[in-house]
Amino acid sequence: MKYSSVSVPAMAALMLLLVLAPAAEAVITCSDVIKDLRPCLNYLVNGSGTPPAACCAGATNLASAASTSADKKAACDCIKNAAKKLNPNPQLAKDLPGNCKISLPFTVSPNVDCSNDWLKLKEEHA
Repeated sequence: MKYSSVSVPAMAALMLLLVLAPAAEAVITCSDVIKDLRPCLNYLVNGSGTPPAACCAGATNLASAASTSADKKAACDCIKNAAKKLNPNPQLAKDLPGNCKISLPFTVSPNVDCSNDWLKLKEEHA
């Protein structure tokens, strides 16, 4: 197979751009996460039964907003830190996505693993 003199340098330049391109940064912020999940706070700490509609609306909005691995990691880190401070009911936190009929790639917990590799693995099996 013969390569033209233009395609080899072009391919080399493309490969260099791919190697040097910065990793994706999260667009979602912790304040976005807190804003979306604020209606869930009382339910997760003191509630029982099904979450209020405002909580599910916020959780649904968060699930939609966290579309990249970087966003999911940022949301996970924020939720993990908030859960350490708020001490939510573990069962209510675990059941929140299912009760709101959404899918999150992590559990609302102070012990959740928010590593990128873990979130990517969960995305592949979702």
